[in-house]
Amino acid sequence: MQEESRNTIIFLVCAFGLFLLYNFFVLEPAAKRRQAEAQHAAAVAQAQGPAAARPGAPVQVPTTLTRQAALAASPRVAIATPSVKGSLSLKGARIDDLYLNQYRETVDKNSPPVELLRPEGAQHAWFAEFGWTGANVPGLPTADTVWTLAQGSTLAPGQPVVLTYANGAGLTFTRKVEVDDKFMFTVTDTVANAGPQALVLAPYGSVQRQGLPTTDSRASSIVHEGAVGALGTDKPTLTLIKYKDWAKKGGSPEIASHGGWVGITDKYWLAALVPNQSEKVTGQFRDTKTAGIDVFDANVVGQPRTIQPGQQTTETTRFFAGAKVVPVLAGYEKNLGIPRFDDSVDWGHLWFLTRPIFSFLLFLNQNVASIGVAILVLTVVVRLIFFPLANKSYESMSKMKKVQPLVEEMRKKYKDDPAKQQQEMLALYQREKVNPLAGCLPILLQIPVFYSLYKVLTVTIEMRHAPFLGWIKDLSARDPTTMWNLFGLIPWNPAHTPLIGGFLDTTLHIGILPLLYGVTMWLTTSMNPPAPDPAQQRIFQLMPIIFTFIMAPFAVGLLIYWTWSNVLTTLQQYVIMRRYKVDNPIDRIINRLTGKPSTAG
Repeated sequence: MQEESRNTIIFLVCAFGLFLLYNFFVLEPAAKRRQAEAQHAAAVAQAQGPAAARPGAPVQVPTTLTRQAALAASPRVAIATPSVKGSLSLKGARIDDLYLNQYRETVDKNSPPVELLRPEGAQHAWFAEFGWTGANVPGLPTADTVWTLAQGSTLAPGQPVVLTYANGAGLTFTRKVEVDDKFMFTVTDTVANAGPQALVLAPYGSVQRQGLPTTDSRASSIVHEGAVGALGTDKPTLTLIKYKDWAKKGGSPEIASHGGWVGITDKYWLAALVPNQSEKVTGQFRDTKTAGIDVFDANVVGQPRTIQPGQQTTETTRFFAGAKVVPVLAGYEKNLGIPRFDDSVDWGHLWFLTRPIFSFLLFLNQNVASIGVAILVLTVVVRLIFFPLANKSYESMSKMKKVQPLVEEMRKKYKDDPAKQQQEMLALYQREKVNPLAGCLPILLQIPVFYSLYKVLTVTIEMRHAPFLGWIKDLSARDPTTMWNLFGLIPWNPAHTPLIGGFLDTTLHIGILPLLYGVTMWLTTSMNPPAPDPAQQRIFQLMPIIFTFIMAPFAVGLLIYWTWSNVLTTLQQYVIMRRYKVDNPIDRIINRLTGKPSTAG
C-alpha cells in the first residue's frame, strides 16, 4: 500500500542515515588507525637513509630534540608581525618557527597561540626552504649552510631582512625576505657568478612536514588534510592528496605548470609555496621514508637558467603560512593572481552549496550579533525557500492523519482481501487528496543543506571558537555541557570517573542542545501519521532518543540549525493541523496542562 510504502521509505532513509553515521564515527576511524599502524610498521621495516635526487628531501630526520633545543641549534632572526611571530633560521635560511598571534589552541583566553611551523630536529617538524639546484655545481647552499645576516634585525612588515652566503668558489647568494601584515612571505633569491665558467641553475622551493600530524579522527573523514595545490600548463587543476594516500603511494609524479602553487594543509592551517605566476615550473608531492618517518614534501622547481661569468639571476617565490581565512585567501588570489587559492579550504563536492552558505553566514555575521544568530537567520531563509513544498507536504500528512480512523476501519473490514483493501484505500486517498509519499521529499531535499552547513562549520576558520550563548564558546565544537553533572551545576567532571569516564565523555556525553534537539525531533515525529505496523511504530518512537545520542558529538552550530529548523517545522505543522482540526501533541499537552478536553476532530 502507498501508506506502507511511505513509512518503509522513511524507515529506510533513517536506517541508511544511521549506517552512514556509524560508519563515519566507528568504522572509518578504526580503519584509519589500523592503516596508520600498518604504514608505520612498513616504514620502520624499510627505513632508508639516502633521499631522492630532487632538492628539498632530507638525508636524516632526528626527532629526539625538544622544540627549544632545535631552535637553539641555529642562530636566528626574529619575525614579528600583527598576525605571526617566530623566527627564521640562519642555518639553511629556512622559515621554520612560526606561531599565529590571533588564534589560540583552546577557547581559554590564556591558552597559548597556535603553533604552525617548527624546526627540523623536533618531532613533527614543519618548515619551508628555498634554494638553487644544478648538476655538477659545487658549493650550493644546503640545509647545513649558515648564512650571514647582512641587513635588518627583525623581520616585520616594511622591515625586510637580507641574508648572504659566499661559497668561496665564485658564487655569492643573496636572500631578501619580506613579510606583510597577514600571512604572506616574499623570498627574493639572487645568485651572482664571479667565476670563470657559465653555470646552469634552477630555483626551487620546498615545504616539508615530518611525520603524520595528530588530527581529530572525526574531522579527518570530512576534512581534507595533506597535499594541496593548483597546477597546470593551461588551466590550473586542484590537486588534493590525503596523508594516508600520500604515504601509501609516495606522492605524485612531476606536474608541469604555468605558475600555480603547492602546499601542505591541515583543517584550518596552510603552508604553501607560490612561484612566479609568469614562469613555467614543475610541481611535485613526495613522501620519503626516512628513519621510519614519513617526510611529506611539496615542492616546485623553476626552469634552468644559464648564468654567465660576471652576471647574476634573481628568482622571487612567495610563501603563505597561516590560517585559511577565506577573505584573506581571496584577496591574495585577486591581488597576486594566485589561481584557486581559496580552494585550499575544503569546500567539498557540494561546493555549490557550501560556498554560498558560508558567504551568507559571513555576510550575516557582519550585520548581526554573532555567527550563532546568523545560523538562526539562515535556518529561517532555508525554511522559507522550502515553505511551499513543505506546506503541501504537511497538508497531505494532516489529511492523512485525519483519515487514519477510516484507514484502520478498511484494514479490519478487508483484512482477508488485500486487493480490495488496496483499491479502497487508493480511492480514499484520491477523494481526500492525500499523497502518502509527500512527507519524504522535504526531508530529503534538506539533507544536502544539512551536510553543507556541517561542512562549513567544520572546515572554515571563521567558525572556530565562535561563541554564542553563555555556555557555548565554540560553535564548531560539541556542546560542552553534560547531563551527568546536571549541566555543570555539580562541580564534577564525568570524564574522570574510573573505568567508565571515557564512555561518559564520548558515547554518553549528552548536553543541553542535544536534549533540546531530541525534544523537537519527538514533536515533529509526533505530528506525523502513525506507521501501520506496530514494529515500525516502536522504531519511530525510539528515533528521537537514538538521534539524540547520534547528534550529541556534532558541532553546536549544526545542532542549533537543526533544532531551530525542527521548531519552525513544528509550528508550520501545528498551524496546518489546527486548520484541518487534526489531533496533535501540542494541543494534547496544552489541554492536559489546562484541564480542557480535546477539541480536535
